[in-house]
Amino acid sequence: MGNASKFAMIAAGLVVLGAGTWFGGRLAVERVVHDYILDHPEILPQAMENLQHRQASEALAAVRGSVETPFPGAVLGNPAGKVTLVEFTDFACGYCRQSLPDVAQLIARNPDLRIVVRELPIISPHSPDAARMALAAAEQGKYAQFHDAMFAAGQVDAATIEAVARRVGLDLDRARRVAASQTVQAEITRNMELAQRLGFSGTPSWIAGDRLVPGAVGFDQLSEAVAQARGG
Repeated sequence: MGNASKFAMIAAGLVVLGAGTWFGGRLAVERVVHDYILDHPEILPQAMENLQHRQASEALAAVRGSVETPFPGAVLGNPAGKVTLVEFTDFACGYCRQSLPDVAQLIARNPDLRIVVRELPIISPHSPDAARMALAAAEQGKYAQFHDAMFAAGQVDAATIEAVARRVGLDLDRARRVAASQTVQAEITRNMELAQRLGFSGTPSWIAGDRLVPGAVGFDQLSEAVAQARGG
């Protein structure tokens, strides 16, 4: 039996014993709690982890509909997939670039996987421009092409953003209008707010089912999260 379980049993027993004298029983419980924590401080990280998980789950439940609803076209994998993985990303993020093979492998192994990509441009001064152009590419049905080519370019600046947009065949006049629109700005603002509510402070950050996964955790952890989200 783990320390946390033993602690719960001791506390429950004291509550029963003190039922006839509530105040005395409460003091006794508080004393045992105090002494037990001092003798077993290793339970504190577990308690904090459980609290953080519960708070994250509550925060996610409040915004799940919004966070799993993509900007039209900003999806990788199967747009009609029954399993959803959400990724918060920034084109200037080296760890996001490092995660590209993991994402590609997830898509290859999970034909029912829909990856909702949320642009979170927080790293470079040019990140917002790249994010806006990516959403403009989504409006033209070329999000995946722009996404992959932009990361492959290896840098984020005005010249590279335009070069990538040309390379993937965007209508540049239309793309510039969409990128400058209130609709695109509202999407980026929404993503910032969602990340803040969920406690994400960097990229990449992921959501699969009820799990919030910060960082470039690798294929195995992402695959496990997707499997749990599927219910398998």
